[in-house]
Amino acid sequence: MNKPDPTLVEQTLKQWQERQQALKNKSGGAGVSSFEQVRGLSGMQLFEKMFAGQLPTPNMGEALNFFPVEFERGKFVFQGQATQAYFNPMGTVHGGWYATLLDSAMGCAVHTLLPAGRAYTTLEFKINVVRGLPPAMPLVRAIGQVIHAGRQVATAEARLVGADDTLYAHASTTCLIFDMPAA
Repeated sequence: MNKPDPTLVEQTLKQWQERQQALKNKSGGAGVSSFEQVRGLSGMQLFEKMFAGQLPTPNMGEALNFFPVEFERGKFVFQGQATQAYFNPMGTVHGGWYATLLDSAMGCAVHTLLPAGRAYTTLEFKINVVRGLPPAMPLVRAIGQVIHAGRQVATAEARLVGADDTLYAHASTTCLIFDMPAA
């Protein structure tokens, strides 16, 4: 396997940082959208409003230092950095941090395909951590992609990668799709 060009890796990392900062500057901050704010919105419309700063980004991202940076139909990307706050007693990144980023990317990828009035929840997911994150890792991306979306069940997968495209973890999920409650 060829080693990536360090200059290209630095350029990619700089682009990632600039994208995140631009979105944070435009962001409506972290918080929870009210039912009234999201009722009647498709998944794509919800994320369009979130990325435009008209709806808040979820508190979970602020708590765990990750942020949504890209989306399209069937795909969603979060970017984050595992600081010491997320280390386990052995001094390495806790598996729950990897899992939360990957679960979020997969679930939001499914959400992009939902029409207004439909919602989802994770039924199950599996994660494979294939390489530990170095303590000084500046940023990683969780890239979620839908594999199948039916009326009641959707499946998706995600990869956690560095700016040099090194794979750190991957996951798969099954989501239940259902009608949103009326209130």
